Formats: sequence, structure tokens, C-alpha cells
Amino acid sequence: MQLIIVSGRSGSGKTIALRVLEDLGFYCVDNLPLPLLPALIHSVSDYESVAVSVDVRNVPEDDAALADALDFLPDQVKPEIFFIDAQLDVLLRRYGETRRVHPLSYLETSLPDAIALESKVLEPLIARATWRIDSSTMSVHELSELVREHVLGHKTNTLILSFLSFGFKYGLPANADTVFDARILPNPHWVPELKPYTGLDEPVAHYLAGQPLITKFIHQVETFIDTWLPYFERSNRSYLTIAIGCTGGQHRSVYIAEELGKRFQDRIQSLKVKHRELEAKHAKS
Repeated sequence: MQLIIVSGRSGSGKTIALRVLEDLGFYCVDNLPLPLLPALIHSVSDYESVAVSVDVRNVPEDDAALADALDFLPDQVKPEIFFIDAQLDVLLRRYGETRRVHPLSYLETSLPDAIALESKVLEPLIARATWRIDSSTMSVHELSELVREHVLGHKTNTLILSFLSFGFKYGLPANADTVFDARILPNPHWVPELKPYTGLDEPVAHYLAGQPLITKFIHQVETFIDTWLPYFERSNRSYLTIAIGCTGGQHRSVYIAEELGKRFQDRIQSLKVKHRELEAKHAKS
């Protein structure tokens, strides 16, 4: 049986992650008191995949009780613990937008104090987490896709390779494993007739394909990935995200991500090319 325990600070995205797991065919239980976990596993032994979410109110008060809940599981069940978190200012903003009440608000007079207490209560579970996610800069769709990719990668034992373009002016991608900086390369933004286009458009692609530095950059990134990809695969990774950033995430990084995707499409069973800034712009329009 595959068992995933989803926890994290309130407002970080636990419910979203559990919903993704349910869509993937997991038998899901929301807000299960951890001491009841062994009994649940024995009662649902016919299911291949089970997921439970753990709220701060359901974490045992002492470490020994938590250890008992996890250690008394059947030998063949090795739980994977997803801990989802976000920065304090993000959590405060999300609570302000949703007007929800924090589960520990009855113990603390202010929201920041309640979040601080929650962090302390969850420390034993954080220490046992096998995968930590920072959802601070992620949309609902990005978090959902990240969880889905992680789980599917484990199920198929196939590494999912993603090339992600982004703009440094909007911050680093939270899910990037390796980042390459393309800001030193010739920039179509400063060519008036190319500025309105993106790296997906033929005029920009034609311009960048004729730049020796662009060609050299792509070749060397390709060589790096070729060299180290087998080691990532052997380390039982579910996914590998190679992020390429330029200033605005419109031209250079987009073109380079596309070209790398073309070069690896016949070598990798599961490959994706994504463009963070272009997708964000499309979502707003």
C-alpha cells in the first residue's frame, strides 16, 4: 500500500494537495487524528493508495505518541509525508483574502501568534517530512501540478523532466532544481520590431537562432543535462525542473526552453516545457 500523509500550516494548500491525490485514485481521509492512523490502515487494506491530511488540531502533543502512530503501521507500509508551507506574509494575506478563522485562534489573540503556535506544534511532523513544498509563489494550478507530477513520477518510476522559462524580475521559481541565467545573452527586447513578440514566435526564434552566444549557451546546458541526468534518475527522483531565466521571461528564456525541449524529446519518456510568465499573462487575459 502507498500511504501519503499531507500536513502543513493552515492556508498553505493542504486541501488542494489532498484533492489532487483523490483525483489520482487515492482513498482520502481529511483531518484524521494521527493516533487513529494504524486502525485506518488495517481497515482499508484493500486499497492500493491511501492519503490522509493532518490538521494542527490532530497532531499528538508529545513526540512519543506521534512515533507510535507512524511506527505501528504494517511493515509493508512506508508512509511518505508531504509538508506544505508558505511564508508568513503570504499566509497572512491568504487569511485576509478568505476571511477564514485560524484553527488555533481560540488559544491566541492575534493571527500571527496563532500561526507561530501552529509552527511549534507541527515541529515533530516537520522533522519527519519526506517532501517539503513552499507554496508561497504558487498558484492553485501550479501546486496541483507539482503534487501530481511528484506522485505520478513515483508510481511509474519515471523521471519527469521539465524545462521552465521565467523572468528574474518576478522572482525565482519555487520548484526549480537547477537555474540557468540567460540575462547575459543578446536580448530581442531591445530590437523594436521584435519587442512585441515572444520566444514562441518565428521572428524572435529566427533572430536568436542566428546568435552564436545563444547557440553556445543551449549546447552547454544540453551537455550539462546529458552528463548529470543519469545520476538524477538513479537517485530515485520523481521529477527534475531545469529553469532558464531572463529578465522578463518573454524572449530568451522561452526560446531556450523550447529548444532544449526539442533536443530531449526523443531521449526522455516524460518531458514538459512550461513558460511561467507567458502562462501568467494568458491567465490574466
